[in-house]
Amino acid sequence: MKKLLFLLFACSILIVITGVSVYAEDLADIKADLADMTNGGDIVYTKPVKAVIFSHKAHVLKLGLQCGWCHDKTFQMEAGAMERDHTVGMASLCNDKYCGTCHNGDISFSTTTQCARCHIGVKGYNRLVKAGTIAPVEKAQENPLETNIKKSK
Repeated sequence: MKKLLFLLFACSILIVITGVSVYAEDLADIKADLADMTNGGDIVYTKPVKAVIFSHKAHVLKLGLQCGWCHDKTFQMEAGAMERDHTVGMASLCNDKYCGTCHNGDISFSTTTQCARCHIGVKGYNRLVKAGTIAPVEKAQENPLETNIKKSK
């Protein structure tokens, strides 16, 4: 009888410990998701070329940049604004506009030398769609940006 009670007690403790660790992992995921949403999440641009990725996480969380440093002087804080702006392109970036404001080779890597850091192309875009990380553009027409890329678990 004592062995049975001990076994039940041990199983109860294991269940509680497992529940607490699962709760902690879920809580950590929720906090990370909230941090991503608070900091704008990632954006995949599909115009003027398919596809360019921008990571708010890399800029805000890792580098410590503040929203106001880029918004509203360099970028409008409005979903789809970049894709509706017909002046966006490599010519403007090379003239210190948009991303080129910082990515000029002096402040950060140049937009003319490290293309693949941002340009994921059609293959990269298709990989994200296939993985379910973003919705295809056809399914996201009300918002031309693919925002807040889901975190892979």
